Amino acid sequence: MKTLEVANAIRPLSEYAKSLEEEILVLTSKTIPIAAIVSLKNVDWESLSLSTNPEFMKIIEMSREEFNIGKRLSLEEMQQEISTMDAKKK
Repeated sequence: MKTLEVANAIRPLSEYAKSLEEEILVLTSKTIPIAAIVSLKNVDWESLSLSTNPEFMKIIEMSREEFNIGKRLSLEEMQQEISTMDAKKK
């Protein structure tokens, strides 16, 4: 992770972003972090979109909580659930 004091930036921020590989550039103002520039070179748009969607992140968090308390399905149970849902649609 790199940091850049915004007052010391001598190039446009887009140039700093282009030079990033997999690092994060944290922008600071008077040493206080205010923003970050993250490279998207190897990120697919669907993953990026979902990771910033509050509703999707809520679903992920609920799933993690259920998993942590032991609420899980075996592969066979999951296949049965899907078959049941498919049958109801027809």
